[in-house]
Amino acid sequence: MTQDDALAAAQPCAPAFDAAFRANLADLIAWRRDVRRFRTDPVPQPLLDRVLDLACLAPSVGNSQPWRFVRVDAPACRRAVKRNFERCNAEALSGQPQDRRTLYARLKLAGLDQAPVHLAVFCDEGTAQGHGLGARTMPEALHYSVVTAIHTLWIAARAEGLGVGWLSILEPTAIARDLDTPAAWRFVAYLCIGWPVEEHTDPELVRHQWQNRASDCRRVLQR
Repeated sequence: MTQDDALAAAQPCAPAFDAAFRANLADLIAWRRDVRRFRTDPVPQPLLDRVLDLACLAPSVGNSQPWRFVRVDAPACRRAVKRNFERCNAEALSGQPQDRRTLYARLKLAGLDQAPVHLAVFCDEGTAQGHGLGARTMPEALHYSVVTAIHTLWIAARAEGLGVGWLSILEPTAIARDLDTPAAWRFVAYLCIGWPVEEHTDPELVRHQWQNRASDCRRVLQR
């Protein structure tokens, strides 16, 4: 037996994803929504660990795995995040065209007060993991890798019945300061996680008349 044969024999068989699984996967993706309305029931730690473990299977440039999660539980830290959001949201409101300000003000854009789990997600730009492979020409690929982990977490959470809300109306430097994270970490996302109050496939911003989904979202150029 050759070395290649031995390696092939040692590999597990790839699973077969049948039509029923593919249909369920399509439903899972369709039911993944940005959640802002949460119940306050706690999320069991083993469940959260399971979701995070799946998130860490996401693809990353050069196998760098640059995602860093900070669980925000301390009341002082949560208050700082909320103040950050309220300040940034007020600025965003003032920057809206006059004819959209009332609509913007009615939107619920964060679940900070209700979500039992808060996760700040960072990119470790100084990671030695991966030895810089694939990131020399596009260093931003480290951040893209973190986004793949966030999306994987989102899908895994939805499969467990959890909802996730991505809050981006925040000032990144203040988040890093208030959470006292290492200097090489760059803020990517603040996630609110918990059991959703309501279930629906239409995006929150569609049902509250902010923006309809584009009908031509599959935009593929051919060269």
